[in-house]
Order: sequence, then C-alpha cells, then structure tokens
Amino acid sequence: MKKIQLLLAGLALSCAGAAAKSYTVTSPDGRIAVNVDVSDRISYAVNLDGAVLLDDGYMSLSVGDREFGRKPSVKSVSRESVSEKLIPAVAFKSSAIDNVYNRLLLKFKGGYSVEWRVFDNGAAYRFITDVKGSVDVSDECFGVGLPEGYILHGQQSGGFKTAYEERYVHLKSDDWNVSGEKKTLLPLLVEADKGVKILISESALGDYPAMFLVPDEEVSDRLCSVFPKVPLKFEPQGDRSVKIVEEADYIARTSGKRALPWRYFVITTDDRQIVENNMTACLADASAVSDLSWIRPGTTTWEWWNGAVPYGTDVNFVAGCNTPTYKYFIDFASEYGVDYVLLDEGWAMSTRDPYTPNENLDLKELIAYGKEKNVGVILWLTWLTVENNFELFRKYAEMGVAGVKIDFMDRSDQWMVDFYERVAKEAAENKLFVDFHGSFKPAGLEYKYPNVLSYEGVRGMEQMGGCVPANSLYLPFLRNAVGPMDYTPGAMLDYQPETYRCERPNSGSIGTRAYQMALFVVFETGLQMLADNPTLYYANDDVTRFIAGIPVESDETLALEAKAGEYVVVAKRKGDKWYIGGMCNGDHMWRDFEVSLDFLGDKEYTLTSYEDGVNAPRQAMHYVRNTRKVQKGDRIKIRMSRNGGYAAVVE
Repeated sequence: MKKIQLLLAGLALSCAGAAAKSYTVTSPDGRIAVNVDVSDRISYAVNLDGAVLLDDGYMSLSVGDREFGRKPSVKSVSRESVSEKLIPAVAFKSSAIDNVYNRLLLKFKGGYSVEWRVFDNGAAYRFITDVKGSVDVSDECFGVGLPEGYILHGQQSGGFKTAYEERYVHLKSDDWNVSGEKKTLLPLLVEADKGVKILISESALGDYPAMFLVPDEEVSDRLCSVFPKVPLKFEPQGDRSVKIVEEADYIARTSGKRALPWRYFVITTDDRQIVENNMTACLADASAVSDLSWIRPGTTTWEWWNGAVPYGTDVNFVAGCNTPTYKYFIDFASEYGVDYVLLDEGWAMSTRDPYTPNENLDLKELIAYGKEKNVGVILWLTWLTVENNFELFRKYAEMGVAGVKIDFMDRSDQWMVDFYERVAKEAAENKLFVDFHGSFKPAGLEYKYPNVLSYEGVRGMEQMGGCVPANSLYLPFLRNAVGPMDYTPGAMLDYQPETYRCERPNSGSIGTRAYQMALFVVFETGLQMLADNPTLYYANDDVTRFIAGIPVESDETLALEAKAGEYVVVAKRKGDKWYIGGMCNGDHMWRDFEVSLDFLGDKEYTLTSYEDGVNAPRQAMHYVRNTRKVQKGDRIKIRMSRNGGYAAVVE
C-alpha cells in the first residue's frame, strides 16, 4: 500500500520526567476523546460527544520478568496530526483511503511506549518495545470496560482451535459468558446507548498470536484479552491437522525492538460508517511487495459446493474431478468472463501429495487449456501439505498455476500466524496469489502482502442450511467490516427457510434470488466465487452475466441504508459504473426504502435492477428485471422480501 503524504504537523514535546498523569487525545473533528491515565498502571477511557462510552480500560505487557505498564513512569510525550492518502494495491472498498488522525505517543522508562491514534470514526493503540535481542512475551492485557446494558454481537468458541465459522450470539454485557468457559473471537460488535456502535478488532498482526476476549475475573462488566500460547511439539492428526502436545509458557517469542499489533475501536452513531470503514487498512503495515503488476483479483468458479456434476444437454462425459469436467468449467468461465477456475479437494491423488493429480486429471493440459481461454487455474491444498512441501510455490509458478487455496489452519497462535506470513511471502516471490480457508479473520496481512486476496473465517454458504440471512446480515458490520471475505455466493436454487431441503450435488441456499445477486455487490473480497453449477448458470443467463460482471474491486463504496443484523443497501463505483446491492433478514414480510442517486455523475444513466418478485416471500426464486433511465438526484424505491435482496447496475 502506497502512502501519499498531504499534511504532517508534528509537535514533539521532549518531556523527560513529565509530571502529568493524565493525557487526552481527540479525533480531528473533536467528537471522540481518549483519556489516558498513568498511575500504578496505564488505564484509559473513551468518550463520544462528551459522554463516557468505554471506561476502566487498561493495558499492560509482560516481557520476560518485566511488566510494561506496571508502575509506569513517563519519559516523554509527543503529539502530531496526520493527513495522508493510502493507495491500496487491491481496492476492496476504495481505490484511495483517507488516513486522518491525531497521534499521542507516550514513551516510558524501561524500554517501551504506547501509541494512540484517534480518527473521526474510532481509536487505536499499540505497544512499541525497545529491548535488545529476542524476548518472550508471557502475556498482554487488553481490558475494556462496558457499562451495564450494552449488547454484544460476536462469535464464541470453546477454545483457541476455531475456523471462525460459529454463529453469532447476541447478549447483554452483564450476561456475556459469565462462566468464562468460552472465548470471544474478534471482531466484536458492541451496541451501546443511543444507537452508538463499537467494532473491536486488531490490525498489523504479525509474529504474534491473535487476540481473544473473556470476562475479566476482577470486574464483571469488563472484557480482557487471552492468547493461545506458542506450541512447541505437534503430533500429526491425519493429513490436514496436528495435535499440540506441548506448549510454551509464553504467547510469543519475538524481537525486542518492534511494534505490537494494533487494538482498535471503530466508533459511530451511524451503522453505515461501520460498513464503509477502512480501519484495518489504515493501521496495516505497508506493502512488502514491490512489483504489484501481476496481482489480479477476480472471480472464479468453484466445483466443491455443487459437486462437480454439470448435467446440461451438452454434457457427454462422466462428471467429477477429471479433465473433461474442468474443461467444461473453463469453457463456462471463458464464456462469462470469469477469471479463474478452482480445483478443490479431489483434484490430487492424495491430499498429502501436492504434485500428483488423480488418475483422471491431466493438470498440465488443464493449465494450458485455461491459458488459451484466458482462465487461470487455482489449486486447493491443506496447510499441512504446504508446510511439508514449501517448495511447491516455485514449482507451481513454473507450471503456470495462478494461485492457491490453503485450508484447515483452524488456529491463530504465533506459529500459525507466522505460517500465514511465510506462505504470503513465498507465494508473492513466485507471483502466486493466496486464498486462506479454515482461517482466522483478516488483520492486515492482505495489505502487507496484497497477493493475499481473501480469507474464509466466516459462516458462509458452504454451511448449506446452516447459513441463514439472520446471521449473514451481521457480516457487513462484523466479519466483512475488518477485511476481505470468502463467503462463496451465487446459488441458483434459492429457498425460504421453511422449504430448504437440498444438499450436494443440487445445493441451494436460504434467501431469495435477488438476495444471492446482491451478495456480489455487498460482500467484499479479492477472489469472488461463483459457487453453483455451470448448468444452472447457463439456464439463468441474465443473472449469470450480471453477477459475473460485478468487479471485485471498487473505487468508492457508499452505504445508503444500514442497520446491523437487519438490512443494508450499498452502492459501489468502479470507473463510471455504479452497482447497488441490498439484503435484509426475515423479520418482515417486506421492507421498503427510498434512496437518492445524488452520488451519480452529471449525465443520464440506465439502471438495470433485479428485484424480489411479488411471490418471493414464498417462492424465493421469483425475481423481476427492470430497466429505467435515471440521473443524479433521482430517488428510487427499493422493496425487499423477507430474506430478500436487490441488485442493480447503473451505467
């Protein structure tokens, strides 16, 4: 990610031995204020418009036999205001990001600092250590106080081993996991008083474990951090996972001179700003990849979900993970401008062998055939196979493979976080992109290594009937609000919940046809999958051409309507075209909105929309296609069925 510096006004105050015990840093617009108190520990409170929003927060870092933050002594204080443009290599949300904040840096005696950045839409802090050599971090304490009655929306796991695919739970802060048996995953959405929302997550996660939250044992209405410890000894468990049989007594062994991950809060009274936020990007490390010209985000077919069984009248071969079937998928991709074809589980003779295709598949022939059709090939692998065959990136590049999908990590300790970065780095050096499945949530690696196009880490459509709009309507405000998401949309067999009765090879999804189409606009990813069968896509040509033509990158993203867990309407611009997507849960038979097109340019446009048909509340596949002329300032009516949607292109 490039940085274009516009303004940097610094006020460096070298205050050795400063006596002040309280420090305040505000957002550029003055609405958000962070008060940092230094006494026997470092604590903080966050205010919005003069009212306390988060109170009794605290921080500390245990390094070796030292606890940074215990009886702290301020050595110096510096402040500055920053305004810059970030140019992401992959424009998940926008092609240019305003990064504007006020900064407070507190340097403490003993070789550590705490840096705060406060933006108009939130705040973030991190520890910075300045200690010689390698150090063992035994713990980091992130505490956040939540006034009684706040509602928390998030995922919980019984342990650190998780693929981040749990359903969201919704509880008041004083009822949230009082037993302490479960761990709360990031991101976490906190619903405060007066419509205020707070999104908590982390960025610049590297050489360090991911953070989880549990109730504070000392204060009932406070959450505090816990981290998986460093694994020291493994035992293989089949061909895709390991059992940790020995752990260290520390959470990270790392350099003593480094910045730790950011802990951040997106804060807003308008749910639309959560959808639009770029906090992860603003706090991420700069790109470590100098040549970005080869990175090509795009769309791909996916055969696993539909069982790899096309059945059209033109199918005269036995379908499966074989050469004729994948050629059929490549032909389909070429016809509709889909960039890639993914060969998922079953393409190889064994999941332990990343080089030998099954006996019915000629990989070299498929790669060559795809090249003729301008369709790249992606290969699925387990993480353990990758770890045991790290030279595969070089060999795949020589073969002409475009990228890899790596699966079943299901952990986020320091070793596994390092694995993600080692993969991203090695893949980048060989000009391969990466899609992580069985993964944790994004936390900035996708900006340091822009060849990381997407992560699963979501309860997506592969969960079949377990993937419902009631849960997915939180994704724009939680999971997708922190980074790219591989949800795998595109079902052509669409159902309302009470009629859902399908499984592979005739997979379907809950939600209307217009809802499915809207997902391609609303959900952000660098690698968007068309999950269904080419046979069904051919039979729904107008729908297929629409979803396959939606770019995965956006120059601009605007949330037009939004209420977390209930509905969202988003407009995205790529060049001169705008795409509009809306989705809603099943709480109401119909939802009606009227949105302004004041974001359009000064010319006449054609709006082509795909809307829920009158029977969509019962027959989810009922949709209607409408076309009309529009111009800047016009208002359009959007009507969505229960579990429904709206999708349109304005060109």
